[in-house]
Amino acid sequence: MPGIDECLLEAMALPGARGAALVDWSSGLALGTAGESPVGDHETTAAETAELARAAAEYESFAQPAPAAPPAAPGPAGSTGGPAGLPVEDLIVTTRTGYHVLRFVETSFDSSVFLHLWLDRAEGNLALARLRLRTLAEGLVLR
Repeated sequence: MPGIDECLLEAMALPGARGAALVDWSSGLALGTAGESPVGDHETTAAETAELARAAAEYESFAQPAPAAPPAAPGPAGSTGGPAGLPVEDLIVTTRTGYHVLRFVETSFDSSVFLHLWLDRAEGNLALARLRLRTLAEGLVLR
């Protein structure tokens, strides 16, 4: 099972990968980074993507419909589904030149981290990136 650095290096091996980070969305801090940042500063990018992740994790608009069976234990925002009760698995932001994929990571503690992968739109493969980030997130060992 890979640690943070190994996970980010594997993410950077994807076609079109420009940058990757593991971010704590509750604080907005980057726990690890690799490659470039869209704004030239990984900490700024981490803070900005954390705002997006926090909105998706906490807003009811993204919550799944209530299940017919008794609901699972509530997550941080009181919703169910996704990693650690989060309502979403990943977020994709498409820009004119790239893709930003945010994949929530399930952890043994508060599960407030996500992988952020920045892909070049001309060279990247969005479907492959989503599949690979899911695998990386499932195998990630946070130490």
